Amino acid sequence: MAGSGYTDLREKLKSMMPYRDGHKGGSNGGSLPREPPEPPYDRKRRHQEDSGSEPSDYEEQKEEEEARKVKSGIRQLRLFSAEECAKIEARIEEVVSRAEKGLYKEHTVDRAPLRNKYFFGEGYTYGSQLQRRGPGQERLYPRGEVDAIPEWVHDLVIRKLVEHRVIPEGFVNSAVINDYQPGGCIVSHVDPIHIFERPIVSVSFFSDSALCFGCKFQFKPIRVSEPVLFLPVKRGSVTVLSGYAADEITHCIRPQDIKERRAVIILRKTRLDAPRLETKSLSSSVLPPGYNSDRLSGSNRDQILKPKRSHRKADPDAAHRPRILEMDKEENRRSVLLPKHRRRSSFSSENYWRRSYEYTEDCDEEEEDGSPARKVKMRRH
Repeated sequence: MAGSGYTDLREKLKSMMPYRDGHKGGSNGGSLPREPPEPPYDRKRRHQEDSGSEPSDYEEQKEEEEARKVKSGIRQLRLFSAEECAKIEARIEEVVSRAEKGLYKEHTVDRAPLRNKYFFGEGYTYGSQLQRRGPGQERLYPRGEVDAIPEWVHDLVIRKLVEHRVIPEGFVNSAVINDYQPGGCIVSHVDPIHIFERPIVSVSFFSDSALCFGCKFQFKPIRVSEPVLFLPVKRGSVTVLSGYAADEITHCIRPQDIKERRAVIILRKTRLDAPRLETKSLSSSVLPPGYNSDRLSGSNRDQILKPKRSHRKADPDAAHRPRILEMDKEENRRSVLLPKHRRRSSFSSENYWRRSYEYTEDCDEEEEDGSPARKVKMRRH
């Protein structure tokens, strides 16, 4: 090939096919069939290969170092047998049944397509539930707005964690059950630092899944980047997050990792100084009888919660429809909530790519149907 003056076979093929890409030189004499056009993603990847924009050794070493930091903040144990899992899963079914019958307080249940949340002990606002949104805006509900932690959670789950010294006795005052249908997910987020102490403990049931760290979400269609760390999570296993894994990098559950129904019980302790909503900040549907709604004026009205979605049931068919979620503004959260010496560079943020046109080539790329990729916010959980 060097003798013919070509250093790349693709250049030679282009010179032999003048109808491709408007190339003027050479003639193929009809000897080679015309190749189908490359899809947009492949063209972009090939451009990166041709321009030599592959990750450098330094970048790869940096990613490996970050993965090691994440691992240092993760502890996993296999504590619950298949029989114990089955007993707990039956109790989770009872929770779902009671919620469908409307037997829980309004803020105990939060429904979304392919994912239902059940708050016990302490509940909190997040994402689009507040009119005033932004980093550090999550608030605990007033005491008594969600149901107490069920006795079976204490007897079947928390007691065993205390016996194995995973958590100290009396640590847990907040239990959340997340119930996923196949294809469900939770987008990249950090559990609110100003709301919850560390560690964060979760126990998985019904099926195996995975927890991913440092992913970027993009939508229409939904796509998730490769994680910094992929952590398999088995049925009956306990995952404990602290340090770097809990505070310095986002974690998520990807749609492709929920192949069967899966539930997780998340056990946490709220901070003593965690901000809490006042009763007047709640929507009028949950105000106590005789409360004067006219008092909700001026700055007070800005904090009114949006209506809950508790009347909606998880829809298995929703996996085949477009999803609109909210991006977690991770770098803003750090700038507000973390000490200056613990903040990461803005260029290392998992979500920085959405805030700078300089780093949003993917977002500006045209989809196959001709419509631009949508920039969507993801919900903080």
